[in-house]
Amino acid sequence: MTNKLLVTVTVGENDPEKATVAFNMAATAVVSGMEVIVACSAEGVELGINNGAAEGITVDKMPPLVELMDTFFEGGGKMIVCTPCFAKRGYQEQDLREGAILAGAAKVVEFLSEGAATMSF
Repeated sequence: MTNKLLVTVTVGENDPEKATVAFNMAATAVVSGMEVIVACSAEGVELGINNGAAEGITVDKMPPLVELMDTFFEGGGKMIVCTPCFAKRGYQEQDLREGAILAGAAKVVEFLSEGAATMSF
């Protein structure tokens, strides 16, 4: 059984529930001792921005998204933000939230080649 999890997130403000569930899963996996990478692409890059979409996302009966993200990062989780998706939206590297890095598909594929399980939102 693998101890690695890749969570791909392609939503942000456009689907608050899926974004929140994605980080609920990721935070739970990190707290459980797994090595977790959240890969944000398409609209999901909004979640990798300082003071971005994540700060305003709350879903009834769930913790605020920013709290789940804090748990994720504090537990050692890593976030990869898709470089082309990020650039397409006009963001600059200084816009990245702490703990997030810009990378392309090769970094994600490398983690998958190490046997990571996957979840997609």
